[in-house]
Amino acid sequence: MDLKGRLLGNRYEIIEKIGSGGMATVYKAKCHVLNRYVAVKILRDEFTTDEEFIKRFEVEAQSAASITHPNIVSVYDVGVDGNLYYIVMELIKGKTLKEIIVEEKGPLPWKWSVNIATQIASALEIAHKNHIIHRDIKPHNIIITEDGVAKVTDFGIAKAVSNSTITAFGTTIGSVHYFSPEHARGGFTDEKSDLYSLGVVMYEMLTGKVPFDADTPVSIALKHMQEDPKPPIELNPNIPSAVNDIIMKALRKDTNLRYQNATAMLLDLKRALKEPNGDFVDDNDYTEDFPTQRISTIDIENERIASNRAQKNGKKPNKFLEFIKNHKALSAIIGLILLFIITIGTTIGISNATRPKDVAIPNLVGKTVDEAKKILEENKLTYVEEESTYNTEYEAGQIISQTPPFVEGRKIKQKTEVKVVVSLGTEKTKVPKLKGLTKQEAEDAADEAKIKLEFVEEISKTVEAGIIIKQEVDTDTEVNAGDTVKVYISIGTGIKQVVVSSVLYQEEATAKQNLEDLGLKVTVEYGEDKTRGNGVVLKQSISSGEKVDEGTAITITVNKLAEKKTATIYVNMKSITGGYSEDADENKDDNENKNETTSSKPASSVKKTAKLRIEANGETIYNKDVDKNETKFNTGNNKLTGTGVVTVKVYIDDVKEKEADLDLNTINGSYTFE
Repeated sequence: MDLKGRLLGNRYEIIEKIGSGGMATVYKAKCHVLNRYVAVKILRDEFTTDEEFIKRFEVEAQSAASITHPNIVSVYDVGVDGNLYYIVMELIKGKTLKEIIVEEKGPLPWKWSVNIATQIASALEIAHKNHIIHRDIKPHNIIITEDGVAKVTDFGIAKAVSNSTITAFGTTIGSVHYFSPEHARGGFTDEKSDLYSLGVVMYEMLTGKVPFDADTPVSIALKHMQEDPKPPIELNPNIPSAVNDIIMKALRKDTNLRYQNATAMLLDLKRALKEPNGDFVDDNDYTEDFPTQRISTIDIENERIASNRAQKNGKKPNKFLEFIKNHKALSAIIGLILLFIITIGTTIGISNATRPKDVAIPNLVGKTVDEAKKILEENKLTYVEEESTYNTEYEAGQIISQTPPFVEGRKIKQKTEVKVVVSLGTEKTKVPKLKGLTKQEAEDAADEAKIKLEFVEEISKTVEAGIIIKQEVDTDTEVNAGDTVKVYISIGTGIKQVVVSSVLYQEEATAKQNLEDLGLKVTVEYGEDKTRGNGVVLKQSISSGEKVDEGTAITITVNKLAEKKTATIYVNMKSITGGYSEDADENKDDNENKNETTSSKPASSVKKTAKLRIEANGETIYNKDVDKNETKFNTGNNKLTGTGVVTVKVYIDDVKEKEADLDLNTINGSYTFE
């Protein structure tokens, strides 16, 4: 069904299809309330027929919307329009991790892979703390942005599906290659199940292969439950031992021996970047019995029929069926399950027999308004024109879409309203001026004008790289909305350009490696910020998001907190004050024999002490009387502790006699004022 031009919830205009999966189709849309582009994921019809699923879907999607994290695709809205159930999410420019793995056709660099795994683990950590389990971690659900940031999507949705629609058919939700053993057997899943799946993702990134593969999903599930994976280091010897240990621990079948939470795994991943061959991963030896296997009811019934046929043809009976027959408890359980299925079928049959008359849903798409009204009237259905919109596929006056949609063999009750969207024909628009704009500016202008752009790279010595050189269709030329206009964008002199990523607050080694991986030449400088941790990046000379030539020099400033130093201050009182004579008392007798009119001052009046006051950066650290004849005075109290330069002043009897700026890093632990 073509939804282009459809307005969901009277708010989200579908622009184009951008992807699809087993659960939903993803469209680029424009939110007319907030005037921004978003991604709208519309669930497939098979997931919308179960009321229990609908309830779970809304609850889980709303829970996911409550999470805010740089490594999680933000969920903005959840809604329903007719029979279309949709999720509105952040629109991300980038590739899925699966696409990157396929393109590389082999193992990815281990540092890059561990960095991506670290981001995923960080996303899982915050989700698990909010009691949200993903249940479908796989490369397809991880988007890598153009800046190299990992974004995990579809949080909480797998739970809604697994608890409702899919289990009703005797199977299990998710991607079997990334199942945890407990998920494969249909048991209880929790945060440790997500970590097992992350281990599988890491295995695939670093080897180019999944740990278990087979011809059928059932066979793969059994391997998850029964077989030990081959260590990834055997497939790729370039994998560091610590990284290999992390993967093997995540893939433990016994949940008690697996990582118990995302925080623990995250710590080991970060440490592996610093100690790639370290022996720090706990790896307890264990022996695991084969776990209980969950078998769908459909598989069991198929096996029974095959066994009966074999017996009629004189063939050897099926051993699996014989096992069930010999275990009465298991047979009883299976019998109850089959009886339940038969009972449900009978109930539905009775209900259908008592319903009012239904009619097949007619296909109105492509019909004119008059034709549609006539068809609906003949089928005793009600025509409702929901809206009119521009459309390139259908002429003016033709039906673009209908609600409920046409499905072969599907019926609805007579007098039901059938809502239609009517085409206004092809919308016309004018080509904006694109020459001289950046790629992003050109894309924004094209979006505004409702046209598409085809970029052709061209070497130019005169036009800066990233700037539009020329456009194939002249400015203000009238074209159909949705048409593609070719533009030529400069790549400069032909040197490869890279987009600088942010390394702020990363550890020095990690930041340097990330920038070098981009092809940049890194220079490290050091600064000091007491509000940040030691060894983290405080700033970078080229901002995140800027495009530069490969090989460009970039400087990062790393926080280096100064080490505190202690120094002892000594004061030579005799040198500063001049001291006093030790023979002053001997002159006393001579003075007594002299004429009383002599002017000689008695020796007993000589002052032998002076008040010493020491200041450090304006703070008094010593203030007492000291003997004037002291040559290296130190009470033990006048110690300096700090970093860098300290201004010290020495006062004698409140008169400043000495002052010095002392660098604690260079005075070797002491300084004497003389």
